[in-house]
Amino acid sequence: MNPYNIYISGVGGQGIIKTSVIMGEAAMKSDLSVVVGEIHGMSQRGGVVSTQMKIGDSRSPIIEEGKADLLLAFEPLEALRAVNMINKESYVVTNTSSIYPFNIRQSEHPYPELSILLDELGDHAKKVIALDADGIAKDAGHILAVNMVMLGAAAAVPGFPVDKQIIIESMKNNLPEKSIPINLKAFEEGFRVCSSNIYAEG
Repeated sequence: MNPYNIYISGVGGQGIIKTSVIMGEAAMKSDLSVVVGEIHGMSQRGGVVSTQMKIGDSRSPIIEEGKADLLLAFEPLEALRAVNMINKESYVVTNTSSIYPFNIRQSEHPYPELSILLDELGDHAKKVIALDADGIAKDAGHILAVNMVMLGAAAAVPGFPVDKQIIIESMKNNLPEKSIPINLKAFEEGFRVCSSNIYAEG
């Protein structure tokens, strides 16, 4: 199959690496080839992090500008920073909860309004799905489940190449057993919210 390109962005401490691991294992369980680019940036809380994944026939993990099928952004400003990776057929799934990057904290420029960020993303994508992943994770039982909220939302995007149940199997293989109930609740709610958003407009 032609590769399905996923660009993941956010900040350190949000579980982006673990999300990539679970996605990659689920793809392999589905007998799909998968290549993952290196994690870039600082892994500590607040440092910018991004990774690239191709599911399907590809030798290189590097996604060319404008070629991402899905932009999965754990932080809204980081979604906008990656806008060059998407095109008019791309889906964007972004968390609406902001984490002020170090460079903005130290800058005279304010953090942009969320509505401005989402409008700009909408001008470049087929559809933008925005959800309060932090709030959903807290309701599920723990803020650290935010990555599973985002993973659930990604699984609901039309054309996502890995079946939801296989992703859940990979979650169970890669997460501490005691955290599974909370993470499954977070995943399912992310999936539900994204599905509702996608199909609400017909």
